[in-house]
Amino acid sequence: MSSEQTVSQEQETRLSILGMRCAGCIAAVETALQGVEGVESVNVNFADHSAVVMGSAEPNQMKSALKEAGYDAAVMEGLEDPADEERQEEQRYVSLMRKAGVAGALGIPLMLGAHLDWFPMMGTLQGTEFWTNVSLLTLAVLFYSGGHFFTGAIKLLKVRQANMDTLIALGTGSAWLYSSIVIDYSDRLPSLSTHAYFEASAIILAFINLGSALETRARGKTSAAIRALIGLQPRTARVVRDGQEVDIPIAEVGLGETLRVRPGEKIAVDGVLLEGHSTVDESMLTGESMPVEKVAGSNVAAGTINQNGSFLFAATRIGRDTALAQIIHSVRQAQSSKPALARLADQISAVFVPTVVAISVFTFFVWLIFGPSPSLAYAFVTSMTVLVIACPCALGLATPISVMVAVGRAAQMGVLIRKGEALQTAGKLTCLILDKTGTVTVGKPTLAHISAFEEYSEDQILQKAASLESGSEHPLAAAILAAAEERRLEMDKVRRFHAVAGHGITGRIDGKPWLFGNAALMAEHGIAIDHHHGQLAELAASGQTPMMLAVEKIVVGIVSVADPIKDDSAQAVKLARRRGLRVLMVTGDNEITAGAIAAQAGIDEIRAQVLPQDKAAVVRELQMQGEVVGMVGDGINDAPALAQADVGFAIGTGTDVAIESADVVLLQGSLLKVPEAMALSKLTVANIKQNLLGAFFYNTIGIPVAAGLLYPMFGILLNPMIAGAAMAMSSVTVVSNANRLRWIKLDEEQGGA
Repeated sequence: MSSEQTVSQEQETRLSILGMRCAGCIAAVETALQGVEGVESVNVNFADHSAVVMGSAEPNQMKSALKEAGYDAAVMEGLEDPADEERQEEQRYVSLMRKAGVAGALGIPLMLGAHLDWFPMMGTLQGTEFWTNVSLLTLAVLFYSGGHFFTGAIKLLKVRQANMDTLIALGTGSAWLYSSIVIDYSDRLPSLSTHAYFEASAIILAFINLGSALETRARGKTSAAIRALIGLQPRTARVVRDGQEVDIPIAEVGLGETLRVRPGEKIAVDGVLLEGHSTVDESMLTGESMPVEKVAGSNVAAGTINQNGSFLFAATRIGRDTALAQIIHSVRQAQSSKPALARLADQISAVFVPTVVAISVFTFFVWLIFGPSPSLAYAFVTSMTVLVIACPCALGLATPISVMVAVGRAAQMGVLIRKGEALQTAGKLTCLILDKTGTVTVGKPTLAHISAFEEYSEDQILQKAASLESGSEHPLAAAILAAAEERRLEMDKVRRFHAVAGHGITGRIDGKPWLFGNAALMAEHGIAIDHHHGQLAELAASGQTPMMLAVEKIVVGIVSVADPIKDDSAQAVKLARRRGLRVLMVTGDNEITAGAIAAQAGIDEIRAQVLPQDKAAVVRELQMQGEVVGMVGDGINDAPALAQADVGFAIGTGTDVAIESADVVLLQGSLLKVPEAMALSKLTVANIKQNLLGAFFYNTIGIPVAAGLLYPMFGILLNPMIAGAAMAMSSVTVVSNANRLRWIKLDEEQGGA
């Protein structure tokens, strides 16, 4: 009985967590939450600083457990606006920049003064007073600019882990402690060791805070995708109650209620049309640019936009059950399931930190037992300087500086990298999924073909069709009118204009009855179209929408409209295949149109009539097969798949929701930018590894010298100038190597791949 109760009480709780700063925090949060009774599973999303917890635990218990681990948390409910999360991210960015500025304001003058011999010597009365003040100032900087590193290191220590925070805290803390001791005991320490490292502590904190701030900004505002989706849903709905139309908050709409939708309004909830006729822009669901006609019995969805008619519909799904709410849930779920960024620097630190501490302890005892007199002084100096010289200034810069340069280089070529981790993944893609409308195709219907019969010219056919369409609000009318305007055709005056819903248009020009529409319109007026069946089928099979023009019971022309593929789509697909990628097209459109467009673009695999949530399912299916999946899309309907993919590429000319859900934005809308982004990804990952190797090399060389390896043979214990030069050189090397990315010619890399 108790097990049944537990199952019935199990629920999903979303927590917004304040205080998560690095990938290492994920383990601390998971450990804290898993220790709460009733928690079945925990899924932490570092991207938006949230956690999804399954189980029967009370939210207050979870919040208390997180508080003890050093994190604040709040329960997230419903379709809340995540603007608060964005504000917190912005505040974090500003805070980090201030911390970097404060540390730099102290560290830079100290560094210059030390090298130019501006300051009084240790051991003198003036020197003691001066360096004591510097020690206190540096301690204040450690608290203000480095406090979060120390608390982060302590949090990870609780779960027996180490990362960059641990190294930074150990290095800067040891540098300050050692330097402060040197002030009072410089006469008792070896002459080569009487050097203060206050400037090292401050400069290291300045650099690393700056890198963290820029990474925070570059990562982008992931919650903006959710906010944009929520913005699609109106706040109020017009319902019909007791014969009166009244506006009420959307949360008060009940199942089965009758709602009124006027021209230009967003549809509040999902439902079935009862009365009226209109066209509805459903691009947020299907990605298709052409609005869909709605008549009695048609389904309508929340968030879609009514265009020109007014109608009544009955609510069939409300609240979290609407199609829009399901898309929002899919985006959140995909973001939560994306693996946390495994930073190479943190991976190195996980091994490097315990090793450095062990070497420091070992060094202390070796000098204490075997060192010359005063052995305790030598032991202290060597063990502390091991920690000081191991402080990872270059190691901390290695990843963010390469990411920053690569992001700038990408922007120059029309690619906006919104999340730094995309640079580490894009080069590993094995499969590329392409949306159809607006991605492979232009996304805007244009005139594709004109056939003229009965001694009419193509211009005459287009001119008559455009004249009839000039009074129409049909979505295809714009394409025909644009083509007529381009050819500078003058419009005829149309009398007795009549739009037939779902069929076409009738009207009189120069006293003659003209019709322009589909086969149903022709059949309704008894016009024979048998001779044209073959051509109509051929045009439809090629992805075009054909319409017939008739006068006095005779078809005199066929005009077809299509959404053409982009000029470079076929070339981009060919290039992707040359790179060894599996290319699929996934679309909400029908099989015939999808097949026609895929054939033109050179794509063999297609999935047609796929709903938004099913697009994300296709991505998951391929990921389960072992594929590293890239998704390219431009519509709201692509948002769940873009979030689910290992790397989401949004077309920059697409919707804000798609852009906010993606990792990479192709500003110029060209698919050729995908292979370029992949090439840049490979180069950036290689650059980061080179930086880490270089930084690690300096640490590896410096630590034995700091430990006193050269003292028995050469009498070298620690020369502050050499230590300073090594630290400076490691940073210069890392920055110089990262800047090589600015001058890389991606076209050559692309062609060679």
